Amino acid sequence: MEHIKQNFSIKDLENLSGIKAHTIRIWEKRYNVLEPERTDTNIRTYDGENLQKLLNIAFLNSHGYKISRISKMENMEIQNMVGRISASSSVESRAKNDFKLAMMNFDEKLFHTTYNKLEKAKTFREIFHDIFIPLLNEVGILWQTDTIKPIHEHYIVELIKEKVYLNIEKVKSNTEKFVADPLYVLFLPNNEIHDIGILYLNYEILASGKKAIYLGPSLPLNNIHYLTKTHNNIVFMSYLTISPNGNKVEDFIEDFQKEVCAVEPYKLYLFGQKTKDLDVQKQPRNIKVFDSPKLFLNSL
Repeated sequence: MEHIKQNFSIKDLENLSGIKAHTIRIWEKRYNVLEPERTDTNIRTYDGENLQKLLNIAFLNSHGYKISRISKMENMEIQNMVGRISASSSVESRAKNDFKLAMMNFDEKLFHTTYNKLEKAKTFREIFHDIFIPLLNEVGILWQTDTIKPIHEHYIVELIKEKVYLNIEKVKSNTEKFVADPLYVLFLPNNEIHDIGILYLNYEILASGKKAIYLGPSLPLNNIHYLTKTHNNIVFMSYLTISPNGNKVEDFIEDFQKEVCAVEPYKLYLFGQKTKDLDVQKQPRNIKVFDSPKLFLNSL
C-alpha cells in the first residue's frame, strides 16, 4: 500500500519517533537525512516518507549506528539494514514502529505482517501485554497531542480487537469443556464504548478454562437481572474508561445493587480509569475494584 499523503510538524515527528525535535533539526541541517517542505510562512512540514525514514533512522541509532554513518546510506540500504537487524534481534523492538506506520497509512497488510512475525516468537498474551498495551498508551498520548486524529486511533484499535476476537475463537475451539462455576458475565455500562480491555479479559477467562458471557458495550443495568433467573453463581465484570460521566461511579454501583442484587448480593468486579478515585473501603462487600487486569488474572 502506498503512503497516504500527510503532513507532519517537527513536533509530530518527535511524538511519533521519540527523537527530540532539537536532535531532528540537527540531523536534518548537518546530515540532510530528511527533506521537509515549507509552508508560505517558512514552517517545516514532513510527509509520510520522511516519517518512515526517521523511524528507520531512530531504530538503527538505537542499535548503535551513528547518524554520521546512517546519513551516507541510500534509503533502500537503510531499509534493508533495518530488516536484517529486525530479523536477528527481538521482534518487539521493531513491531511498535511498524504498527504505528500501519496506523498512520491505514495499511492493514503491514499490520497483519507485523503481527504474524510476532506470533512466531510470542504467545498472544505476550503480544498483548508487551506490544499492544504500550502501543495503545502511546496512541492515547498521540491523540491527546493532536499528532493523530480519532480516525487513526479507531483504525488501530479495531485491528487489535480483530486479533482478540480471533484468539477468543481459538480458545473456544480448543477447549473441550469449560468449568461451569462461576459464570463470568462481562458488560459495559451505558455510553461506555471502549471495549478492548473487557474483550481481553473475556479472552483470559476463557483461556483459563472458565465460562464467560460477553454482553458488549453500553448495556442498561435493568437488562442484566434476567441472567440471575437462569444462572447461579454469577460474577459480573465491567470496565469503566469514559463512563459513567464525572464522579458517578458510585451511582452506577448503587444502581447495580438495586437492579441486580435485590435478591442476592452478586459480585461485581470493576476495572478501568473511572475507578481510580473510588474509596474502596466504603464499597459494599460484593463490589471489588482491581487496579489492573493483571491482579484479577493472577487470581484465576
